[in-house]
Amino acid sequence: MIDTDGVFRDVSPACLRILGYPSDQVTGRKVLDFVWDDDRDQIKPDLKSAIENTHTAFEIRIAHRDGSPRVVSWMTSREEDRIYAYGRDVTFEKRQKTALEETEAQLRQAQKMEAVGQLTGGIAHDFNNMLTGVIGALAIIKRRIAANRLDELDTFIDAATKSAHRAAALTHRLLAFSRRQSLDRQPVDLKQLVGSMEDLFRRTLGEQVELLINVTPGTWKAVTDVNQFESAILNLVINARDAMPDGGKLTIETDNVVFAETDLARGETLLPGSYIVLAVSDTGIGMSQATIEKAFDPFFTTKPIGQGTGLGLSMIYGFAQQSGGHVRIYSQVGLGTTIKLYLPGSPEEASAPKSSSVSQFVPPRGEGETILVVEDDEAVRMLVVDVLKELGYRVVEAIDGAEALPIIEGTRRIDLLISDVGLPGLNGRQLAEIAIGARPSLRVLFVTGYAATAASRADFLAPGMDMITKPFSIDDLAQKVREILTVQ
Repeated sequence: MIDTDGVFRDVSPACLRILGYPSDQVTGRKVLDFVWDDDRDQIKPDLKSAIENTHTAFEIRIAHRDGSPRVVSWMTSREEDRIYAYGRDVTFEKRQKTALEETEAQLRQAQKMEAVGQLTGGIAHDFNNMLTGVIGALAIIKRRIAANRLDELDTFIDAATKSAHRAAALTHRLLAFSRRQSLDRQPVDLKQLVGSMEDLFRRTLGEQVELLINVTPGTWKAVTDVNQFESAILNLVINARDAMPDGGKLTIETDNVVFAETDLARGETLLPGSYIVLAVSDTGIGMSQATIEKAFDPFFTTKPIGQGTGLGLSMIYGFAQQSGGHVRIYSQVGLGTTIKLYLPGSPEEASAPKSSSVSQFVPPRGEGETILVVEDDEAVRMLVVDVLKELGYRVVEAIDGAEALPIIEGTRRIDLLISDVGLPGLNGRQLAEIAIGARPSLRVLFVTGYAATAASRADFLAPGMDMITKPFSIDDLAQKVREILTVQ
């Protein structure tokens, strides 16, 4: 028992055992005298609450007579000017909890290292295939030009381009998995999108798999990124195909669903509201419960190392979460699997998916403006400089910030600074700040290999700045340069 001044007036044998002192060395002393030094400021509000309120509970470390800290869980009950405090020594429980957390952390680290091994094997396999396509096609082109055999060069150019685009798509999958891929959210018409992909689905599935598509009339628009959604659907179709090595039936269905609070499972990130659901079902081998529980884990794959990155479902999960949606798996071994992708729904007018036909876009030409290109990668710098010159711009180039500074501080006209973000030494953002300080009207276009989130882009980019993400096409670069130079 303690009084309203926080002084012990009567102490039970159990409390004395916790403190380690005899009764005459406790009675009459303040509670704070026995509190662990580092916790004294923390306990003052708790003592004040115990004095002012009828009941309270808190946890604090006390200093045992032997010098060791003891964690004690207290419950208090006030009656007039007396406060009865009931303490329970939970030191052992705390130590067990800490030991368990440390063990779990070690296990997570071990799993992470194993995952890195799986990722390395899968990514190396995929990238080597793509690089072989690029390097091989370029070598053939070089030999044919040397031999003055210019026929069919387009075939090898297209092959190299296709392999390069596949490599770029893989980096986008990695970024989507890590949730660093920015999303261009807009209402998407599912009937139009799925219909435009039907031929691709059939080519992907082959003749052994029957494809059924059922888009429910009146299905709402999905508010999401068209390209990422397209990639997610294709990944689901590929996974379903791989689960049916002997053929079967694959069904794609859509519907609307409204979730109330009571419809959502504990642990799900979905909020109550309106969603569209796209379900991909197969009649394949199915998944065990253990496999389902790991299906969205980083780099988890049932394929042998080197034959898959394990990023398919992880990418879909990351995309769904970033879009404000969710993914659910329903499966039985031997009967097949259904994966349902939930995305926010909207009745707004949808945007049409981009056509896959060859673009007739004509790159906008320059009007003699002078552009300073700062890029440490020689191949990228050569490409950008050459393209800009062909488009009618005057170009000055530098390999890093140190080489660019004298140009910026000089008297030569510069209308636009194009700079890589990750320059050695002075980075692109720092260089831009110096450049704008010297030339307030200067426009800046950053080149980056990272797809940052929309929020970080907003923090990174000041007025008069824009960004283009590697890898980019010549047309994309031309359009972006013209836009930033003409915007008021």
